[in-house]
Amino acid sequence: MNYDTIKEEIKDIDITLPPPQEEPERQYYFIKKLQHWMELKKEEKGRELTCCVNTFGCQMNARDSEKIIGILMTIGYKVVEDEDADLVIFNTCTVRENANLKVYGRLGQLKKIKNKNPEMITMLCGCMMQEESVVEKIKKSYRNVDIIFGTHNIFKFAELLSMKVLDRAESKKMIIDVWKDTTEIVEELPVERKYHFKSGVNIMFGCNNFCSYCIVPYVRGREKSREPEAIVEEIKALVADGVTEVMLLGQNVNSYGKTLEHPVTFAQLLKQVEAIEGLKRIRFMTSHPKDLSDELIQTMAESKKVCHHLHLPMQSGSSRILKIMNRRYDKEKYLELVSKIR
Repeated sequence: MNYDTIKEEIKDIDITLPPPQEEPERQYYFIKKLQHWMELKKEEKGRELTCCVNTFGCQMNARDSEKIIGILMTIGYKVVEDEDADLVIFNTCTVRENANLKVYGRLGQLKKIKNKNPEMITMLCGCMMQEESVVEKIKKSYRNVDIIFGTHNIFKFAELLSMKVLDRAESKKMIIDVWKDTTEIVEELPVERKYHFKSGVNIMFGCNNFCSYCIVPYVRGREKSREPEAIVEEIKALVADGVTEVMLLGQNVNSYGKTLEHPVTFAQLLKQVEAIEGLKRIRFMTSHPKDLSDELIQTMAESKKVCHHLHLPMQSGSSRILKIMNRRYDKEKYLELVSKIR
């Protein structure tokens, strides 16, 4: 579904009725309610309301932030770089410790800004928020935060913001809505791409590998693949909007399709994407060496659109360390794969 179609869907929503239960129509309902609220706020303040979205971490987070910005712009916010804004959201990362420390530091700075602008809304989302200890620390030490949500319900962004600004009972509270996991995938929402000519496309979410050092399965959940038809339709809509290059995104794209009712391999998905007229380049990340198949290598070799670039984390050159890491391949297996790829 392209953005113009989404805008029409939002326009047709009747907000005099109770909110729909089905997604994404439920979020369209709250976006429209917020659009009406925004018009009143602009009139009251005599200016546009501004928002600042700061992203920490990986390409999956960057794609989530594009969705958040798309929703905010559809509501009527003006996007700015300065954190002295009417709404500030940090999309957090917990894989990198330095990113965690940056978030805490920035939250401390926002306290001073909020003292000058008490109506400022501060929101936190992303992988950090999936950790109970982090949420407890924020509840205790950073009462200037208004809304906390995690990685599994990014799509509920408009609904949570609506609770804060339209629900008197909730407006004074810190709203916390963090899910442990979900099987729900909601992608048909406004997106504001950073680049006109290229776009990320989520093909799957979560990870089942449980490497001994990695927190991703715990904060992103178990693997969930999107249906190939939905992925192809999204890319077709992007191409119609001027996109010539896509980056297929997932924590482990090589295991794509295993959770579908009718399983599809990643190589088979690549062939379907390659057939899209007007698309010139295909990239993907991240790949896990244990799931890199001969079929995928052959498909890449034969493809005229898949870029000759492969992100294949080695993690260690020691088979002993790789075993401790629970990577499920050794040095020899990795070198054999590199030889095949070459």
